[in-house]
Amino acid sequence: MTSCDFTEEPIKKIAIFGGTHGNELTGVFLVKHWLENGAEIQRTGLEVKPFITNPRAVEKCTRYIDCDLNRAFDLENLGKKVSEDLPYEVRRAQEINHLFGPKNSENSYDIIFDLHNTTSNMGCTLILEDSRNDFLIQMFHYIKTSLAPLPCYVYLIEHPSLKYATTRSIAKHPVGIEVGPQPQGVLRADILDQMRKMIKYALDFIHNFNEGKEFPPCSVEVYKIMDKVDYPRNESGEIAALIHPNLQAALHYESLQMELAICVWNLPPWVLGTPLAENHWSSGSTGHTNLLNS
Repeated sequence: MTSCDFTEEPIKKIAIFGGTHGNELTGVFLVKHWLENGAEIQRTGLEVKPFITNPRAVEKCTRYIDCDLNRAFDLENLGKKVSEDLPYEVRRAQEINHLFGPKNSENSYDIIFDLHNTTSNMGCTLILEDSRNDFLIQMFHYIKTSLAPLPCYVYLIEHPSLKYATTRSIAKHPVGIEVGPQPQGVLRADILDQMRKMIKYALDFIHNFNEGKEFPPCSVEVYKIMDKVDYPRNESGEIAALIHPNLQAALHYESLQMELAICVWNLPPWVLGTPLAENHWSSGSTGHTNLLNS
């Protein structure tokens, strides 16, 4: 059982990030398209800003230039003195924090959608950073229902010792969107269509929320991170193993005999400005692999 977070005010400011990793092209393509013609992402009463987060990496079609931008948003990096000697992505993180934050402040954007691809066959996945964020749990349920029968999974990266410091973490409600499989540096039409629909349904939910629509009770199955396992490496630190053929390109959420957890949230009826009862969740013992590179 966890205490609840609820949103008393309407959502106003939203950003859609593409190109956090410069070789994950679906988000890059969509954001560039929306920068030219953003009619489909506009909703009454909302400020929706598409934004290319790592333009140098996008130009070179590489994951990053100096370091991973999607791990650079910790308070230490954001608080460093501005200098040309800092890694490019740290300087870029400071710029993004200035534009869309500051992180952990009342002035930060309400929601940031950060668009990613993966080579893993994980389909449509929504990434949740805080299990107490009832607003996002309701949103994710709405997106999952709207996408059906196309599967959409929810992946919780909340962990006591594994910290990510993601690009989207400067928002009050950070949302990761990961769709695969797609090779790096490649665009697939079906993957693009799926990600585009996920954004559409998310914005529809926010619009309905702002209009005062009540959302019924819901349960959401969530795949929770328990640990990260690196490849075996030799004395030089080089990777010394491959993914087993039985796992390569297998369905991302195919069950294995591993000790991971599935959590289910049960939320009461929910409406803008109304405090929620405590949400209830239960965990199972069925294990699933996650070959994720977000």
